[in-house]
Amino acid sequence: MDFDSLRIETERLILRPPRTEDFDAYAANMADAEAAKFIGGQQSRAVAWRGFLTLAGAWSIQGFSMFSVIEKSSGQWIGRLGPWHPVDWPGTEVGWGLARAAWGNGYALEGCVAAIDWAFDRLNWSEMIHSIHPENRASQMLARRLGSTCRGPGKLPAPYEDSPTQVWAQTREQWRRRRAQP
Repeated sequence: MDFDSLRIETERLILRPPRTEDFDAYAANMADAEAAKFIGGQQSRAVAWRGFLTLAGAWSIQGFSMFSVIEKSSGQWIGRLGPWHPVDWPGTEVGWGLARAAWGNGYALEGCVAAIDWAFDRLNWSEMIHSIHPENRASQMLARRLGSTCRGPGKLPAPYEDSPTQVWAQTREQWRRRRAQP
């Protein structure tokens, strides 16, 4: 697959694999303690670089990873979201992490719908999960809006094994039935 040409457009967003020019905004997001609270915690620029390369490298190794989220109106990087499945992860995940300035605009819902469609259609996943910290009410609300239900506590691999998580999930069939409803 030609990752340079991969581009998903929604009404207000562009989803595409990460590019070098996304890193400064990515690093700023991971330096923001509030924005990074439930996605690995606040990080220095050097640690953020390693995480950024992990997302980019997953495209080459697995053929998918989280997309950079670009706001169409400004051309600005506003977050990352999409398919994610590190080794020993509790399932095939569609996750999200947006910059605080993008919160409250419906971007996470809009982008996740497109990313979930892509994961089920292109990756042929039979199920997808969201690993959500029990205190992350905003992500729990988004998971509900996406049609996922909480299956209960989950276990993340090292180095996140001490971070509590709940596994929210739905099957491809549940997703497609919901999407077909008027």
